[in-house]
Amino acid sequence: MENEHSQTKSPFATEPVGRLIARFAIPCVISLLVNSLYNIVDQIFIGWGVGYLGNGATNVVFPITIVALALSLMIGDGGAAYLSLKLGEKDVENARRGVGNAIAMVVLVSVVLTAVFLVFLDPVLTLFGATDVLRPYALEYGVCHRSGVALHDDPSGCQCHDPRRRQPQICHDVHGAGCSHQYGV
Repeated sequence: MENEHSQTKSPFATEPVGRLIARFAIPCVISLLVNSLYNIVDQIFIGWGVGYLGNGATNVVFPITIVALALSLMIGDGGAAYLSLKLGEKDVENARRGVGNAIAMVVLVSVVLTAVFLVFLDPVLTLFGATDVLRPYALEYGVCHRSGVALHDDPSGCQCHDPRRRQPQICHDVHGAGCSHQYGV
């Protein structure tokens, strides 16, 4: 009975696609724009405060973030697809298990990547193009950055929101905490 009641109230079953795109895609695009603006402003302040070597160090460390974020989003998007499929089949129990497994996998991958990147940071930075001049800055930034990225990656993969809700639920509070720790806010 709960499944039938939830399905009838689901905006995915009743609202037009255009309205759903506006409701879910526009906030996502805005968040991407804000994140890009943050990175631009961050580079301006690093350039003013540390200089061009600081900008170079952050650019050498940035691929680490991209690798972690890609894995996190891959698992989260797979979990979201599984959730949608199982809810469409009205198999709520397996939907819950799938989302739980996706979240556990994101946490595990994030912790393992953090440990691997912290242990092998120096060779990884060499692989990504760190020079002898940039290395001290990149090592300092990389340790600080990678320590906080685990909190940033986890919520990025938690996009398995419940489609029965009227609005996207994407772990905003945890994501904000991760960004605050990562960027020293």
